[in-house]
Amino acid sequence: MQEVKTDDVLDSTLRIKIESALTRKLDLRLMPIFALIYMMHNMDRNAVAAARLQGLEKHLGLSGVQYNAVVAILYASAAPVPILYNMVWPWNISIRPSIFIGACVVVWGIASVLIGVTNNFTGIMICRAFLGVAEAAFLPGGVYLLSNWYTRRQLAFRIAILWCGSFISNAFGSLVAAGVLGHMEGERGLPAWRWLFFIEGSITIVLGLMAMIILPDYARDTRWLSASELHLAQVRLAEEAGEADQDTSQDSAWTGFKMAITDVKVLLFMMKVFTTSIGSGVGNFFPTLTATLGYPTTITLLLTAPPWIFALIFSLINALSADRTGERFFHYAFWHFIGILGFIIGISTSAIGARYFMLYLLASASAGAPLGPVWLTNTISRPPAKRAAAIGLIGTCSNVGHIIGSFVWKGTWGPTYHKSMIISLCCAVLSVSVALVIRQKLIRENRALDAQESLLLCGPNRERIEEFARLEGITFEEALVRKNGLRYLY
Repeated sequence: MQEVKTDDVLDSTLRIKIESALTRKLDLRLMPIFALIYMMHNMDRNAVAAARLQGLEKHLGLSGVQYNAVVAILYASAAPVPILYNMVWPWNISIRPSIFIGACVVVWGIASVLIGVTNNFTGIMICRAFLGVAEAAFLPGGVYLLSNWYTRRQLAFRIAILWCGSFISNAFGSLVAAGVLGHMEGERGLPAWRWLFFIEGSITIVLGLMAMIILPDYARDTRWLSASELHLAQVRLAEEAGEADQDTSQDSAWTGFKMAITDVKVLLFMMKVFTTSIGSGVGNFFPTLTATLGYPTTITLLLTAPPWIFALIFSLINALSADRTGERFFHYAFWHFIGILGFIIGISTSAIGARYFMLYLLASASAGAPLGPVWLTNTISRPPAKRAAAIGLIGTCSNVGHIIGSFVWKGTWGPTYHKSMIISLCCAVLSVSVALVIRQKLIRENRALDAQESLLLCGPNRERIEEFARLEGITFEEALVRKNGLRYLY
């Protein structure tokens, strides 16, 4: 494509051509590598569930409580990390996102490989702790990076593609585990579960090195985009909010954190993701729950795949619909009701057919998961310092919820796990209730936006609108009119 002047970008015909090329380049660069990394993210953290079926507990001498601690330590070590990463990283412009994210992926790959050489409870706890710290950077950092490149109407489908990595890992990770655990027992004198960590960790390291080369950085300095594409990347995000997607001289990591933690909407999102994470703890024990059907290890791992394939398909359809309609709550809550139905079936019957159908429902309940961070970034879009802090806070609450969720599925409550299902069901109901409160609050705030025009005429708000007007080539008054057209998506 021929180079054009940045002043010509806003010409409607030329803009469509440049924007299509920009989106294609971003999709090709971002989405495949992000999906693959997130796939390994989940395979590496959930490998202990598959390894448990092939003797990990016996070889390391773990009790049931110690195994739960091994699951939980990953989330405990990760809990404070997202907010620290997202507060520091956006402000250290010398750290390129591609290098930062890629390096974290390499570190967690190394930690995963080292799990394969551990011989006791202490060793695996240390490795899982390092795994948690390194992994914690990816999802909040990835979501923040995507929100710096894609518009609100593009973001849900892209984050759903990222989330596909999770569904693929839950489905085909079980198939990979079945192959490794079924055919590598005794190779070079090692149990098969050790080979599982060696293989998956090595793949992760390679993906981390690739990410350093492939991922984009910021819209102001990405090397493989033309000047006109970089300019348009900034303009189209600025158009949505009526202000530039950049912080002013008065913004900082600390002010962003204070704005986020004192915003009731952010607190509600934190509560929503906390309850959701407790209820979704079933994902860490999916092979164990499938094993209650009574089949051998290899068949059990094969049976875990189909429910997650359906969840992947439902997630993409749901995200496309959410992007096209702009609706958020019902696209999020519907899948929680599917999960609630699954728990009710699990509590009500022990029939093998019904319980396997329950697994389809529980996996499909995750189809609405990508809408969580999408809805947050749509709602807390400006300034970037606040958005970064909000994403970090949500990541921290998610990890805390997963810590609790790790102890919900206690081995002593098996094989029916009725108590676990009741707790998870209650958490799903609470999550939907909080989401409904968020929806009603956003509806009220949309009605009140017209009364707040005077607040846009001074301080940092005015600076961002002036920068937006400069990018667009319009007057401040015209930019103000566009700003007043912003509405929350609910």
